[in-house]
Amino acid sequence: MFIFDCLIVFIVSMVPLVELRGAIPIGVGLGLPEILTLVIAIFGNLLPVPLIFVFARRFLEWGANKSCQKTLKKFCNFCLKKGEKAGKKLQDSTGESLYFALFLFVGIPLPGTGAWTGTLAASLLDLDFKKSVIAVIAGVLCAGLIMLLISLGLFNIVFT
Repeated sequence: MFIFDCLIVFIVSMVPLVELRGAIPIGVGLGLPEILTLVIAIFGNLLPVPLIFVFARRFLEWGANKSCQKTLKKFCNFCLKKGEKAGKKLQDSTGESLYFALFLFVGIPLPGTGAWTGTLAASLLDLDFKKSVIAVIAGVLCAGLIMLLISLGLFNIVFT
């Protein structure tokens, strides 16, 4: 049962939008040791990051050149243009703190933010792989700690 519970945490942490925000409370609720839950959720959440970064933009560029699939071509071109436009605007407004903004985006555990979304955005914006992955890793660590503290009820103790 212990291994099965660990596997649940690992798999849930890889699911887009749920990620470790859902996996850590599940692990704590299943009675797994807190540090083990955190480590498993972090590894599960980070596993898809390099794949998303490398293949998301490549898929969109591939799809943008498919003349036989009009809908796919339209969607991919839309995503690439939107990503480039947003990236230019974001870089103009944040400058060198772009990777810090990526860290904060991933690190604050709110709905719609996280490793999947942050990595996808970094890929679409054609950001540096190494800097983006470091920012996402740091963000996942931060979000994991926040979610663990919330799951353990420590914020309730501090703010009441």
